[in-house]
Amino acid sequence: MYFPSNNTPRWIIFSIDIFISIFSVLLAFQLRFNFNVPDIYIGLLKMNLAVIITIRAISYIYFKTFANIIRYTSTKDAQRIFFVITIGSLFFTVANIINYYFFEREYLIPFSIVIIDYMTTIFLMITFRMMVKVLYFEIKNPSGEKRNVIIYGAGESGIITKRALDRDAGTNYKVIAFIDDNKAKTGKKLEGTEIYESSKLAELVSKNDIFHVIISIQNLSTIRKKEIIDTCLAHNTRILNVPPVSKWINGSLSFKQIKKVKIEDLLGREPITLDEMQIKNQLSGRTVLVTGAAGSIGSEIVRQICKYHPKKIILLDQAESPLHDLEVELLLKYPPYIFDVVIGDVRNNERMENLFKTLQPDIVYHAAAYKHVPMMENNPSEAILTNVLGTKIIADLSVKYLVKHFVMVSTDKAVNPSNVMGASKRVAEIYIQALN
Repeated sequence: MYFPSNNTPRWIIFSIDIFISIFSVLLAFQLRFNFNVPDIYIGLLKMNLAVIITIRAISYIYFKTFANIIRYTSTKDAQRIFFVITIGSLFFTVANIINYYFFEREYLIPFSIVIIDYMTTIFLMITFRMMVKVLYFEIKNPSGEKRNVIIYGAGESGIITKRALDRDAGTNYKVIAFIDDNKAKTGKKLEGTEIYESSKLAELVSKNDIFHVIISIQNLSTIRKKEIIDTCLAHNTRILNVPPVSKWINGSLSFKQIKKVKIEDLLGREPITLDEMQIKNQLSGRTVLVTGAAGSIGSEIVRQICKYHPKKIILLDQAESPLHDLEVELLLKYPPYIFDVVIGDVRNNERMENLFKTLQPDIVYHAAAYKHVPMMENNPSEAILTNVLGTKIIADLSVKYLVKHFVMVSTDKAVNPSNVMGASKRVAEIYIQALN
């Protein structure tokens, strides 16, 4: 029989499987007789061992139990082994019954030995494969060198995502936690990894040096996704997104398919095609101020503005680390003289006055705001100070210093507002409209 070569030669795996089968039969006889096999059964063993192993070998070859790459052993491979060993043991059982009732009135092999051999063979063949898999990945990527990852979503997609990370030796990531919005899953474990409720995300990210948070919920609302992204950005953590199942290659997910979150992922609709020429005429050669520049929306506004060759972009935010990360990212693509990076709070009138007086922006994109509904319910004064007072300060200064265009980023929560955040944004909208 010819075995095509692969990473580990298949004949080696086949040989180990045969060795396991021989060992299991011998062990079954020893266990059956408490390691004191009578001479009569030793003769029985010698007579039947070759037949048993031949049947096992034929079944392994026919069902190709040795064909898969052993370091990628999965539950499907375990199921195949279970099926193949079951078929062989059923054959022994039927042969026993036929011999007893139609020929010699005795069993070829005691049923207890068949059962022990059956369980031992399954256990050893699966254990062998799992040990090779574990050792391979441990040697390839020692746990001490791996980067910590959280998977958001403890459903089927989350499990598949974890397996994709475990399977791909080049990822060098370790999943330390699952997060799920379903509180019924809290405290349980998924493939040995604990599931936490969504409110623990910020705490886990800050305490465990998380490199990536991977969003792996197929039907997550755009609003919830924005909240997750904002939490991660506040802790300087990268966010990846698992694509829809329909986009998986051949129905299987690999780590290479897991991409960074794009602005299109936050829209919940098809992107609107803009008048590029009009935007270019408006932005080219102008000084543009973007407040909340380090946030999920503000940072993307900055990236888009860069394409239209402004004279200068003023990046304003109070979050130091995300703002620094944005600056580092931009300086890889654009010359440093384009950017003025300003740490400041839109609620600080004196600081903002100095900014407008010194840098004299022509256009303002006001994206600075508190956006998390539950947090603003518990901190209403902060919502008013930032979303209303901060907007008023920036708008008044824009009027005072003759800003040509003022764009305020708002929210759908401002339509018939039913919460503090929405109400604060609606008040800000009304004030801006009054100045228009």
